[in-house]
Amino acid sequence: MNQFIELLISGLSLGFVYALIALGFVTIFKATRVVNFAYGSILLLGAYVIARTHGSLGFAPAVLAGIVASALCGVLIYVVILRQARGASVDTLAILTIGVDILLATELTRRIGDKVFNIGDPWRDHVMHVASFSVPQARVAAAIVAILVLAAFLAANKWSDFGIAMRSAAEDGEAAALMGIRLSRVGIAAWAVAGALAALGGVFFTTFPTPGVDSSVGLGALTAFPAAILGGLDSIAGAIVGGLIIGVVATMTAGYQDELAFLGRGLGNVAPYAVMVLVLLWRPSGLFGTRELTRV
Repeated sequence: MNQFIELLISGLSLGFVYALIALGFVTIFKATRVVNFAYGSILLLGAYVIARTHGSLGFAPAVLAGIVASALCGVLIYVVILRQARGASVDTLAILTIGVDILLATELTRRIGDKVFNIGDPWRDHVMHVASFSVPQARVAAAIVAILVLAAFLAANKWSDFGIAMRSAAEDGEAAALMGIRLSRVGIAAWAVAGALAALGGVFFTTFPTPGVDSSVGLGALTAFPAAILGGLDSIAGAIVGGLIIGVVATMTAGYQDELAFLGRGLGNVAPYAVMVLVLLWRPSGLFGTRELTRV
């Protein structure tokens, strides 16, 4: 029973990290209707900058540097590449982000090589004991920071000018433009915010019990993609719920790997995608996604 509760707590804390990353997918899709497959590489860039600068700057300034680097990377991808392809289909834009992902991941992999970098977090491998349960301090910090960031984002989306503009652009971009909303500015802001969320998610995605920043971090971060799809690509609440579900599923299947050995090794890596497929068979738009209706 103790193992189950510890895995559940760990899964929920990991789920909040996934929710942060999934929120980046949702933010970009709501503002620009683009599925950003370069998001894992943007996250890796932020984590890499933090890992290389924390020794000289300290942890908090390094995190800020990583957030700025990832936000600028997101803005550059939108301004230099995607905005120039204005008018192209959403499929074409998604393929462009795959090309960007390959280029960015290749360069970062070349720089990282076979090394594993520590990001210098203050939690290290410390464990918090609550009653008879043990939880890594990094996971507790991840849950607290994620809850605060997600709450702030929900409030900003509902009441701030940016949130209203993004919701208007997502609802009807042409009507929003006619009402004076600058869609290009909304797109730039959305890609910057998503980049910042990627770096923040990368902080906790590379802390204990994971070994640190290596060349596989970007690919591993794409586990949050099923969370965004499962919850609904245009739903902020869906990103949070999807992240929690995927975090618990991934942790539980990895924790009970021996009992589930008959299903094959590496089940923890496959289970999130299996859950995503099952949910999409039931609700093609995701749990909270908007269902598109067409009159015939």
